[in-house]
Amino acid sequence: MLYRLILKIRHSLYNKGVRKSYTAEVPTICVGNITVGGTGKTPHVEMILRMLEESPEWSGKHIAVLSRGYKRKSKGFQEVTVDGSAEFFGDEPLQIKKKFPSVTVAVCKDRVVGCRILCHPEGNDFKPADLIILDDAFQYRRLKATKNVILVDYNHPIFKDKLLPFGRLRDLPSRIGEADVILVTKCPAELDDWEKVKFCDLLGVDDYSPQECTGTAADGHRRTVLFTTVNYCDKEMVFETGDPHYFYTKKLVLVTGIARDDALRSYLSDTYRILRRFSYPDHHSFKRSDIGDWVEVIKAEPTAAIGTTEKDAQRILAAGQVPETIKARIFCVPIKSDFLTPEELSVFTAFLNGVKRS
Repeated sequence: MLYRLILKIRHSLYNKGVRKSYTAEVPTICVGNITVGGTGKTPHVEMILRMLEESPEWSGKHIAVLSRGYKRKSKGFQEVTVDGSAEFFGDEPLQIKKKFPSVTVAVCKDRVVGCRILCHPEGNDFKPADLIILDDAFQYRRLKATKNVILVDYNHPIFKDKLLPFGRLRDLPSRIGEADVILVTKCPAELDDWEKVKFCDLLGVDDYSPQECTGTAADGHRRTVLFTTVNYCDKEMVFETGDPHYFYTKKLVLVTGIARDDALRSYLSDTYRILRRFSYPDHHSFKRSDIGDWVEVIKAEPTAAIGTTEKDAQRILAAGQVPETIKARIFCVPIKSDFLTPEELSVFTAFLNGVKRS
């Protein structure tokens, strides 16, 4: 009750203008959520970047991504570099930069300051941004985004959750009404239209049309709701000295430091017998003692590989003194988010193309 009251008061102060919100000089797209982690913000930021690169409206423009850089040890505004470390920039911004080296990726706790520097990069090597993607900034009320894309995990919907500390909701579920687009993530690849309609009803979006991808929200406005799924990509060795032969072993040690690893565990179980699972908190900084635990398992199972996520790989690379026996066998499984239907892809493409004219 206390946490709910604090949230209501805080949002009310911004909604009434008692606390001031700033708007960036260029269009901004906020990719956020209502829950604490686990909705897939990073793969959806990457999906948006791929679509912008292919868009006739945005191709050739200067796109920037601004993140807080959670748990980084650096201070202030920092431009993320490909050869940097997760310790300095944060794991997710570094992962995005490695996948999209031509995109300006920056971290700054003060998003208002970050946007100003991205628009006026005097003394920096990057060009002024034409569009800024705000990674996880929905609760950052000091900055008002041009468009809000809010993610909801299909397997852990907000209407079945509770506010912290009894649940995983970090914000009032009613704020879903402020979304310009709701993305329901991590859906089964084969999701029937009636299941989409049922989910939207529970989300408070009535009369949902799977063909038009819209329904009527409680405020009477039409709301766009789209559904995405996770696709696993080819495995990649974490270290350059890794041996790809370990892809083909039948034994695996699973190492993750993410909000939920059940989907990855299920996917890898189809190919490997998971001997041991090391599950750490989200954004965990891997220590020598952690790596020592993996070594002990490998000593007992010398043919086993070690599997992890792409995000965890950034932090493992930053860990000091990783022995060769670990470097040789540890691989990551990149993922990407895709829409379930061509209609949903078309609707979201039109949405991105329309941001420029907002």
